[in-house]
Amino acid sequence: MASVKPFLLLATRAEDAAADGEYRAFLDAGKLSPDQLHRVRVEAGPLPAIDLDAYSAIIVGGSPYNASDPVADKSATQLRVESELADLLDEVVARDFPFFGACYGIGLLGSHQRGVIDRTWGEPISAVRVTVTPDGANDPLFGGLEPAFDAFVGHKEACRVLPTGAVLLASGETCPVQAFRIGQNVYATQFHPELTVPGLIARIRVYRDYGYFEPTAMEKLITDVGSSRVTEPGHLVAAFVERYAAA
Repeated sequence: MASVKPFLLLATRAEDAAADGEYRAFLDAGKLSPDQLHRVRVEAGPLPAIDLDAYSAIIVGGSPYNASDPVADKSATQLRVESELADLLDEVVARDFPFFGACYGIGLLGSHQRGVIDRTWGEPISAVRVTVTPDGANDPLFGGLEPAFDAFVGHKEACRVLPTGAVLLASGETCPVQAFRIGQNVYATQFHPELTVPGLIARIRVYRDYGYFEPTAMEKLITDVGSSRVTEPGHLVAAFVERYAAA
């Protein structure tokens, strides 16, 4: 992929091990080199001015933040991050600029587009079955996936009501909104398409005390996810990169 504009990963994880692991995961899944995936850790300081024309697309990864938490429960850093990313989404959506939000990204995009994000459909850390919808089967990215596949999840909130005009691309029994699209080029998934078994295990260790599971259950959880066979979701990241790589 020579002579193309880089992709931009906007990260919000304050934990270095989790942030670096996420970056490596998107590099691997997208078959990108470090010079092809720029990273900005938004939690570390004010978001610099982003010139969308300098990038092929934007990716937003997961986060310990919850978009639906009461404002009084959010830190000053989280409020800043959400405000800055909302301003960027104004331009992204207006231009229908290529965007992929994973997990926290679906909360940000869903909130921005006035969907309902709450804790109704939270899922524990696990591999779940995801089914591509009829609209997903006709989508340029999701249409290349298996009709049903296993994917890693672990989230306290989810999209309960789709934004007006959003296209539902994938669903699941324990979380009806697993992916949607705004316009033609703005995507979000509830599941983590970048994660492999080793990547998820590393993340479990980082977030042991963040309320996703009982800390005493960590080793059993690691054993459970270690037996998972999750391979299909990574193809989604590769398809996004291939489709939107721009000179």
